[in-house]
Amino acid sequence: MCVNDLVVQGAEPLFFLDYFASGKLDVAAARDVIAGIADGCKQAGCALVGGETAEMPGMYSDGDYDLAGFSVGAVERSQAITGQTIGEGDVVLGLASSGVHSNGFSLVRRVVADLKLSYDAPAPFAPGQKLGEALLAPTRIYVKSCLAAIKAGGVKGLAHITGGGLIENIPRVLPAGLGVELDAAHWTMPPVFGWLAREGKVASEEMARTFNCGIGMVVIVQAGKADAIIASFAAAGETATRIGKVVTTGGERSIVTGLEAAFAKA
Repeated sequence: MCVNDLVVQGAEPLFFLDYFASGKLDVAAARDVIAGIADGCKQAGCALVGGETAEMPGMYSDGDYDLAGFSVGAVERSQAITGQTIGEGDVVLGLASSGVHSNGFSLVRRVVADLKLSYDAPAPFAPGQKLGEALLAPTRIYVKSCLAAIKAGGVKGLAHITGGGLIENIPRVLPAGLGVELDAAHWTMPPVFGWLAREGKVASEEMARTFNCGIGMVVIVQAGKADAIIASFAAAGETATRIGKVVTTGGERSIVTGLEAAFAKA
């Protein structure tokens, strides 16, 4: 998540540091965690320059650990992406997510608990996977593909879809008086979100305010360059889709239609 938050400003991640705390260090678990972090750094093209490991008996229960980290990036001030050039008629592109990513797990756990499911049970929405494994699909890292698209020209704004979902994240990059209209019929809804909406009886608006709903990164681009930017993402291995447009608005700043039908099909 840290490196995705950097690239939305046009910044290239330079390094990452981690912090791993537990009551008593489980070397095997810590090794797996650090290996995952190192893999993420490779995907982002940044260095894992260090970190800290802490043992605090009495603070954590057996088998529990706490993980935190931060990343630093850089961009020339004149090249920073601020969203201030976004205007009515610009095209909204969506980059496909790999699943729930890193937000909404309080609601996910509630749904699993209400259904009395085990995380070791087969995932109802992902044949061949255990429920826990399917829910914990790693967050997709968009750094290299976004930097390539920015270099191609025409990218006016980016929004990493994390806590707050599609409803609250996109307006943060829009100038005053502008909003977006999105249509969920324009992208493929991952089965996990259809399952959560149906089995958890979660309203569509709450889904869009909590989860990424299949769109991990939003890219707002100049209309005339949309096709070229989509091609740039495809060349980088990303699925980029036209999902909406920028509009003038005096009310809701992020409107998502077609969600109920998309969840029903997923």
